[in-house]
Amino acid sequence: MGIRCVVLDFDGTFTDVAAEGAPFVRHYKSHLARVLGQDEGTVEAAWQEEEAAVIAGAQAFGWDVGGRVVAPATADPYLLSNCVARQLMDRYGVLPDPSERHETLQEMYREAYKLTGMAFKSEAKEVLEALLATQLPVWVVTNAHTDLVDAKLTKLAPKGRERLKVLGDARKYLIEEPQPVDARFSAVPDTVSFDKGLLPRPVYLRRGRYYEALRSIWKETGTEPEATLVAGDIYELDLALPAALGAHVQFVSRENALPYELKAVEQLGPRGGVDRSLRAILPRVRA
Repeated sequence: MGIRCVVLDFDGTFTDVAAEGAPFVRHYKSHLARVLGQDEGTVEAAWQEEEAAVIAGAQAFGWDVGGRVVAPATADPYLLSNCVARQLMDRYGVLPDPSERHETLQEMYREAYKLTGMAFKSEAKEVLEALLATQLPVWVVTNAHTDLVDAKLTKLAPKGRERLKVLGDARKYLIEEPQPVDARFSAVPDTVSFDKGLLPRPVYLRRGRYYEALRSIWKETGTEPEATLVAGDIYELDLALPAALGAHVQFVSRENALPYELKAVEQLGPRGGVDRSLRAILPRVRA
């Protein structure tokens, strides 16, 4: 079956996330200092220590939501900042209640994300224009706010921009049931596991809010998972659920891609692809 629908992640997939995230990290650290009740110099020194520990032990750290790790901590500046902030909250004994801590971290993320820059990958416009020229439905599904992503894409101004749709606030990180539950989602396993040497924790698949976003696209476009290509730069957040549903996936691999991410896509056989360049999406869509 050929590809009849394309779903794209945004941050890190089409953007240079390190360049875009620099102002985010600066604001995030400043806000964190206020939350911790410490001066910014003290927080900066402690941040460097914790960040080094997280990077050195990448497999042992992750984005913790409700007591479950839902993504690797080192995948982008936003996830790394969240993990380091939680480490510092533990260090200073601040916000021990998990729900209160989660809400505070989400608020910090939302405020700091407004200050992100705009730094698309060099081939982003070219690839978007080529995808839109196929006349296939092309969607961006992202955890970020719809309006912010829409504004960046409008500034990039790829030809055919009016047909590129954005579905934001996808909450790909939430492990919960969709509303309503259906047979397709019910068939998805709770988790998938890898050799302990690759990843000593399970990967959670039942991401209900993300499923709701994908299901709405399939309903609107009259397509299905088996005829969909999903591209993203973080296996757990972007690709694990679509792959479990039968979709084709393209891992736009990061410089620091983790071995289990590469293994997971390799195990999909012809349904999976890996490449650092966005251009590798195009032959899969045209095939």
